[in-house]
Amino acid sequence: QVQLVESGGGLVQAGGSLRLSCTASGRTFSSYTMGWFRQAPGKEREFVAAISRTGGSTNYVDSVKGRFTIFRDNAKNLVYLQMDVLKPEDTAVYYCAAPQSLFTGPSATLTDYAYWGQGTQVTVSS
Repeated sequence: QVQLVESGGGLVQAGGSLRLSCTASGRTFSSYTMGWFRQAPGKEREFVAAISRTGGSTNYVDSVKGRFTIFRDNAKNLVYLQMDVLKPEDTAVYYCAAPQSLFTGPSATLTDYAYWGQGTQVTVSS
């Protein structure tokens, strides 16, 4: 049973930084792409970033490019989302996600991901 647990959310002022962490268990972490999504109140869940199993390839939504960095530590079964220069529009619940297939690359497509964490709230005040 794959389990994903996020941590690191909180309240931060605009321009500040947060680092989200996601720990994974239940299968060989290093064999799978990992992704981050977010959902703001009243909006659809949207892609934020994804990273290939080795960390050699990453993918970001345009709105976070240059501000967010996804990286992973396969020895610790952890994936991170470093968020800098945060904006009020980044306010959302952030979810860690993993695909069913080890052949899935760092996809931005929500339906490519089968496993989800419980989410962690990020609130950016103006």
